[in-house]
Amino acid sequence: MTTLVVGASGATGRLLVEQLLQRGHAVRIIVRSTAGLPEAVVNHAKLSVIQASVLDLGDAELVQHVSGCDAVASCLGHNLSFAGVFGPPHRLVTDATRRLCQAIKASRPERPVKYVLMNTTGNRNRDLDEPISLGQKIVILLLRLLLPPHVDNEQAAEYLRTVIGPDDGVVEWVAVRPDDLIDQGEVSEYSVHPSPIRSAIFDSGKTSRINVGHFMAELIADGDLWGEWRGRMPVIYNQELG
Repeated sequence: MTTLVVGASGATGRLLVEQLLQRGHAVRIIVRSTAGLPEAVVNHAKLSVIQASVLDLGDAELVQHVSGCDAVASCLGHNLSFAGVFGPPHRLVTDATRRLCQAIKASRPERPVKYVLMNTTGNRNRDLDEPISLGQKIVILLLRLLLPPHVDNEQAAEYLRTVIGPDDGVVEWVAVRPDDLIDQGEVSEYSVHPSPIRSAIFDSGKTSRINVGHFMAELIADGDLWGEWRGRMPVIYNQELG
């Protein structure tokens, strides 16, 4: 199995890459620099590195990079700096998702390709009745107005939900929604739910990045688990705090 990972040098993306390599998968990554990746990962025999910014690649190049892949995973996010939050590209996650899905279609795969998007519990799944309080609605509205990355996360998931849809035939997708992300050294028990079981704003739970990487890798590797969550937006919490 071969997976292309974008956002692979980020705090969660590198853990996903390690999880996939541990399972014996071939992994391609698109990164501007490998400086943040462990040496054991960079030198792994099953890792291929494309050194570039994903949005700078041409359409033909993206088709080449997704060709032969069974899955594409996005752990892209905006850097937590003033330039990263308010500077371009404002639609990094959305534009990468759209262009990668278009590249998958243009590559004419023999079987449907899995697209796994790391998203957030701050984004509702509009296919479900996910009630939120008036206070949370107000905060989310303010986030939309003041923080471009939040809108980007919402629009990326909406592209999968409404443009790709549940029965595309070429691209299948899951949008994984962790809650408040924390660092943890090892995979621990975690729970997965169709919708949030607590307020993402006023009562957030904890989700370790390594658990997100593990769950995303399991989705890619396990056909039964993929069948359970395909076309959905599962929420993941660390078990002890979920």
